[in-house]
Amino acid sequence: MPDVREVRGTSVNIPTLDGSADAYLAHPDDNAAHPAVLFYMDAIGLRPRLKEMADRLAGAGYTVLVPNLLYRHGPAPVVELPDFIDAAHRPALFEQLMPIIQELTPELAMRDAEAYLSWLAAYPQAADGPVGTTGYCMGAGLALRTAGTYPERVAAAAGFHGARLATDAPDSPHLLADRVTAELYFGHADQDASLPPEQIERLDKALTEAGVRHRSELYTGAHHGYTMTDTAAYDAEATERHWAALLDLFDRAL
Repeated sequence: MPDVREVRGTSVNIPTLDGSADAYLAHPDDNAAHPAVLFYMDAIGLRPRLKEMADRLAGAGYTVLVPNLLYRHGPAPVVELPDFIDAAHRPALFEQLMPIIQELTPELAMRDAEAYLSWLAAYPQAADGPVGTTGYCMGAGLALRTAGTYPERVAAAAGFHGARLATDAPDSPHLLADRVTAELYFGHADQDASLPPEQIERLDKALTEAGVRHRSELYTGAHHGYTMTDTAAYDAEATERHWAALLDLFDRAL
């Protein structure tokens, strides 16, 4: 990858079939077109930490869009967020967030994904061709789902500390494996109750049987949310490992 570049970050609004999604956009400040990345937020939502992550990815040479997936409930943050989220904050925070998140059905999420992908395709500083996507927590499932729903538009997809990637539900993300043409990478937290070993095994089996190019790694000692510096789950070593894997994937595939 090239040296880290100066980055321009700005707020944008993405027209969707259901309104307008507020989003954060970051790209190298050079007026050139760069490979595009659709960055899927975690359950806590679009906030300063995700903007920092988008800036770092943009500094490596990408045009990065981070939409507020919960825009139907207002601009981010859709609920009030503390500066730092520890175990004491989580119950009350997720009591507010979970009903909102559950309203974002796979159908709605993929309808929105088409709007985000189309916006990137028309954006002058996004290079022509398929995009990369990366997702965190609930966003990991959406990255996989987007790769399976729009295979011709996604060349690489990654998921980190993903939740519920291979459940028994009839709409589980792993069931789209046979439609995926992108190269995939997953960095699982081994201390993560939202993705137990049997789901990791089921996901790998589905991807392998479908012939999907993929790597699935277990980050020993990492907890759900390990990339998020504004939470008690943050793990610096696991986060740097995630960056190395993500940039390796995008550098090769985009």
